[in-house]
Amino acid sequence: MEGEKRKRVLVVGGSGYLGQHLLAALASSAGGGEMDVAFTHHREAAPRQLLDALPGVRAFRADLSSGDGLEAVSASFGQPHVIVNCAAISVPRACETDPAAAMATNVPSSLVNWSLSFGNDKSLLIHLSTDQVYEGLKSFYKEEDETLPVNMYGNSKVAAEKFITEKCSNYAILRSSIIYGPQTISPVEKSLPIQWMDSVLSKGQQVGFFNDEYRCPVYVKDMVDVILSFTNSWLSDGKRIQVLLNVGGPDRVSRLQMAESVADVRGYSHSIIKSVPASSVNRGVASPSDISMDITKLTQMLGIQPITFEDGVRATLDAEAST
Repeated sequence: MEGEKRKRVLVVGGSGYLGQHLLAALASSAGGGEMDVAFTHHREAAPRQLLDALPGVRAFRADLSSGDGLEAVSASFGQPHVIVNCAAISVPRACETDPAAAMATNVPSSLVNWSLSFGNDKSLLIHLSTDQVYEGLKSFYKEEDETLPVNMYGNSKVAAEKFITEKCSNYAILRSSIIYGPQTISPVEKSLPIQWMDSVLSKGQQVGFFNDEYRCPVYVKDMVDVILSFTNSWLSDGKRIQVLLNVGGPDRVSRLQMAESVADVRGYSHSIIKSVPASSVNRGVASPSDISMDITKLTQMLGIQPITFEDGVRATLDAEAST
């Protein structure tokens, strides 16, 4: 991209799980001094540990549902060249309980309208969507397959994709599977899948895991690499980007198989892992059975080969041990 020498990247929802990992990577790559990085957070104050660890990164409080706080970003930070939207209400049951809140937050209308208010095509929006846009009745969904979500979370994400593709000149919509990996700089409150499985299995008591719901979990550093690839491409040449991409790992696994991988890496007995159907638990929300994704387009377009689930589990647990 020609013009201004210093480039500005804004991570919306930067205090969340993916956001923190992305900020750390951006701050590292911004060491050359030609990139300014900022993030938004929804709570009253940004996490102190995060600010201390990344002193060059600026924080702004903003409300994605109303757009409050975004004007302060443009006034103080400037128009971002890249906006990465990691913010969402991503717990399906919470979306089911309050559909209006889910739509207000997950469809980033205020964010898109703010980016359009600059009146030019200098901003790229990288938006995190979900594998839950798919119905879940077959394996390895492709990007062009019909979106027929079975819950409100998926519906809100489909609405977001439609809004972005209709409004934005430049966008990369990333349909993400479960993102897993090491804990963040400032630990997030939500339960992390591999760490939770390790914790319950370490007790040596039998635990049930679903054997009939399939995903393609993606290691967090692979997701960060995908986002950095689009960011760097846009900042270097500014050529039009209009992309919708499945982003998952190479393995189609059930919760049962995920737990077995954790057990294999840790040396736990499989006898404490009980195979149960998803119907054995009432989660208060419909959940798709098989939303595994075909990632051929990802590997061909970006040349990124996400690591296997077992390698990701090993990297996650190694990182936890080192901290």
